[in-house]
Amino acid sequence: MDVESLAVELFGLRLAEFTAARDEYVAKARKAGDREHAAAIAALRKPTVTAWAAGLLARRRPKEAHSLVQLGEALRTAHRTLDAGQLRQLSHDQHVLIQQLARTARALAAEAGQAVSEPVLREVEQILHAVLADPGMAEEWMAGRLVKAPDAALGFTGLEPAPGAAPPRRLARPAGPGKGQERPREPDAEGRAGQARRERAAQAQGEAAEAERLEAAQAAAQEVADRAGTDVAAAEEEVRAAGERLEKARAACADAAARLKEAGRAAAKARARAETAARKAGKLTGPEG
Repeated sequence: MDVESLAVELFGLRLAEFTAARDEYVAKARKAGDREHAAAIAALRKPTVTAWAAGLLARRRPKEAHSLVQLGEALRTAHRTLDAGQLRQLSHDQHVLIQQLARTARALAAEAGQAVSEPVLREVEQILHAVLADPGMAEEWMAGRLVKAPDAALGFTGLEPAPGAAPPRRLARPAGPGKGQERPREPDAEGRAGQARRERAAQAQGEAAEAERLEAAQAAAQEVADRAGTDVAAAEEEVRAAGERLEKARAACADAAARLKEAGRAAAKARARAETAARKAGKLTGPEG
């Protein structure tokens, strides 16, 4: 099995099973004498809970996953064509669908025995936002090869309007009978200004939607950072408590060793006294000289 297919198989396992299964494949490759293949398998990293949960959604709910990919294609098209009305509707649809899919991923993970916290749920949503914006991320997600969430939510910036994205020009009405049809008139200065205003308005709406996504991603990242700080504090407290327990255990061990040593000395003295008494008793009961 090639490494890419093997990665998909491993990522489909429960997180607790990943390392043991990977190491088993590494051992088989080494036993077969294929060091290069073994090294490539050993380099496979265990996915984060976030990436694993998002991948579980793509594997277990392919139709819903495909609908998200299709929505991403429609959003990218709307951004290129500067279709403000379409952007508003699709932006609403994406928030609804992403929240729904994130909750589904959480439920699927719970069924597999893996709890998904609120910060992890926000990161799953971040992955789904990235899937909408980036076809490469969408392909990787659908193939089940995600290892971690993207560093930041990807937006739709950088998409250039497609040729002809501006609102279409109106053609002149046909002339009356017998006069033929006039050529389309060139737009006057006022028409060009109105067209520019519409283009700027569409662009501003797209930028506003992008700003909203970035703010949501920043809030989610801050929440993750706050939770991480709490976890670190809890871990430090646990380390401190463990240190105290270790010191107490060492003191108890030293005290027990001292008592054992004292008991040994007492036993030696008792044996000496018993031997002395036995010798004295032997002299008293021996034959007269």
